Amino acid sequence: MILTITTTHSPSTDLGYLLHKNPGRFQTIPLAFGEVHVFFTEATSDRCTAALLLDVDPIGLVRKRGGKKGNQGFSLKQYVNDRPYVASSLLSVAVAKAYGTALSGRSRERQSLAEQPLPLEVTLSAVPDSEGGQLIRRLFEPLGYSVTLRESPLDSTFPNWGSSPYYSLTLQTQCRLSELLSHLYVLIPVLDNQKHYWVGEAEVEKLLKRGAGWLVNHPENELITNRYLKYQRKLAQSALDRLLADDTSDPGQLEEAGEQAEAELEVPLNLNQQRLQQVFEVLKASGANRVLDLGCGEGKLIRLLLNDPQFSEIVGLDVSYRILATAKRRLRLEELPTMKSQRVKLIHGSLVYQDARLAGFDACAVIEVIEHLDAHRLHSFEQVVFQHASPQTVIVTTPNKDYNQLFESLPGGEMRHNDHRFEWTRQQFQDWANSVAEKYGYQVEFQSVGQIDEQHGSPTQMGVFSK
Repeated sequence: MILTITTTHSPSTDLGYLLHKNPGRFQTIPLAFGEVHVFFTEATSDRCTAALLLDVDPIGLVRKRGGKKGNQGFSLKQYVNDRPYVASSLLSVAVAKAYGTALSGRSRERQSLAEQPLPLEVTLSAVPDSEGGQLIRRLFEPLGYSVTLRESPLDSTFPNWGSSPYYSLTLQTQCRLSELLSHLYVLIPVLDNQKHYWVGEAEVEKLLKRGAGWLVNHPENELITNRYLKYQRKLAQSALDRLLADDTSDPGQLEEAGEQAEAELEVPLNLNQQRLQQVFEVLKASGANRVLDLGCGEGKLIRLLLNDPQFSEIVGLDVSYRILATAKRRLRLEELPTMKSQRVKLIHGSLVYQDARLAGFDACAVIEVIEHLDAHRLHSFEQVVFQHASPQTVIVTTPNKDYNQLFESLPGGEMRHNDHRFEWTRQQFQDWANSVAEKYGYQVEFQSVGQIDEQHGSPTQMGVFSK
């Protein structure tokens, strides 16, 4: 079984520092069921590829199982099977053993690089998929990967037998190396669906550790959890409960804690209402009927849209279940006439994971959201919204950092919200918006929201992207 990881980051040989492997050495690491070999097939300043070759010893694997029940029957099958050739939980163990430091996100020589998104390409020589390649796409595409599959005939001598259930897989993305390795560690056993070792509470801890930051928002999180834990209902339910508990305690609380301070800061300007009204007017003027509110919060924009019959379908998405519950309660959806309530749908999801539910809409609004994203997640956000959802109109608002010094109660250098990862000046926002528009085939115009100061501009800046 061969796994390769390639980067074109310059200098690309930094991949050796990130993986803690010398590109000039061939390294062998013993495992309980065989050996894993790590070597570099190319290492230039422009392109570097690290290969991991897993050499499974079928006899050692059987001995490790100890002849337990379930290994009886056709005894030869224990020694003659696809384990040495197909991506499985064995490969996850090999990845953790060979690339453990990189998997944890640490690099003694290049720590700052370990924390940055890099252009990465992964190839796997044989990946099982009983759903004709669709499961692979459902697992990896929401995480922002470009997926390329190559199928092979079951037997080239007998083409009428059809295709093999194994695929050659290529994944391309831009993310941190530790994220990529975490995705592989969890999702490869999910595809194989045949863990080679006992699944107990320790596996729940591994799943939660390696799935931290992405699994809870994955649209297939229930399927992933069940297959990773071999359909052990109690373990899977425990893992899902803990995932959701973490989600409902963190994003929602951070949002509410910061919103109060930000609202108090902006109240004298009546800024929130001005933002909502201006976004509403742009959406109405665009002629949109089907609208997404991405990062919908408590549903304030949805309420405005719901009162105008032009908007026939309104979908609000948020990363927090708790905030969605608050939105549902404040919108009083259960008390509205059926015809009106059916126009609104609230869904849980993340703006950094591809989601098929977001496709096909006329317009979307992203109000005061991007500044809550880590900078290295912006690339994924751009792909989700502008490439995959790809509505005709996209409205993005964000604070104008230039204006902050006019808030008397805001200490110099601080941001308006304690969960903001950044706040952009007008020039920074325009540079970002123009580059996004050029890359994804949009035009963008800029509007000011709130009272305009001659020197510092308006408190909120808006970009209106249109095709």
